[in-house]
Amino acid sequence: MILDVSSRTDIPQYYSKWLLKRFEEGYVYVRNPMFPEKVSRIELKENLIDCITFVSKNYKPLIPDIHRITDHYNTYFFYTITGYKEDVEPNVPSIDESIDTLMELSNIVGRDKVAWRYDPVLYTSYYNLQYHKQCFEYITEKVNHYIDRCIFSFVDLYKKLERNMPEIIPFTIKDKEDIARNLGKIADRYNMKIQSCASDVDYSRYNIINEACRNLDLFGNANNIKFKDIKHKGDRLHCHCIDTRDIGQYDTCLNGCKYCYANTNPKKAFENIKYHDPNSPILIGNIRENDIVTKANQKSFLKKPYRKPDKNETTLDKFF
Repeated sequence: MILDVSSRTDIPQYYSKWLLKRFEEGYVYVRNPMFPEKVSRIELKENLIDCITFVSKNYKPLIPDIHRITDHYNTYFFYTITGYKEDVEPNVPSIDESIDTLMELSNIVGRDKVAWRYDPVLYTSYYNLQYHKQCFEYITEKVNHYIDRCIFSFVDLYKKLERNMPEIIPFTIKDKEDIARNLGKIADRYNMKIQSCASDVDYSRYNIINEACRNLDLFGNANNIKFKDIKHKGDRLHCHCIDTRDIGQYDTCLNGCKYCYANTNPKKAFENIKYHDPNSPILIGNIRENDIVTKANQKSFLKKPYRKPDKNETTLDKFF
């Protein structure tokens, strides 16, 4: 099983203490977003978690204790740095702060386990093609030696976004082509691997890889482990990512990004965090009397079962 921490909220930035407590106690409860009374119990044992994927815009709160996780589990880190200002991302650290934290993270876990997400790419009268070219090159020049690859995607214009960010200018086919061509050129100039996410267009002519951002080959190569040949289904249009188990909860991220799909609106997250208890087994609130708790199906994707290595055995040996 691949554990996702988290595509629903920024756990490393706002809920690090809770996350570490969950690993200390060895389990976590996750509420079903569609049926809130249904709760899954996920065991956080080394032999039941193939890999943990992290997603965040600020790993700084987690870094001092990150070894408590990386010493025991296979991991991969997605670090989102977009370069938007406070009008779009009000509670996200500045570009330079984010770059410094990415470098620190990379030095701890290794560059093979870190991907920079330039995501989502969006257009307004201010955040235009020229802005993206300058911003992307500025970040690339600083982080390309600290990351495995860059992953970018174009913003999805869902109804919630039309309400929260009406200033967005819808992309034309030419707009996307211009973005891809320029990002590809910059990445090539710095010898940086770049790939698109959830795209229905092949941009390989610009040296852009078109594949799933969460794929078993990527996680396997980063951690020197072997996975079974399993079909990657994805969870949205044009997505081909491997199935993961997300331990986060919607409407709990305090970053306040105007384009966010995981919050109904920014205010709701600030209301929900009042019910967060770092000692609770579930992110927001606690288990209620009418909750139906079931054990999650934690099927391994590994070719060979995980086992702890002997004293004289290397980490790689435990998988072969």
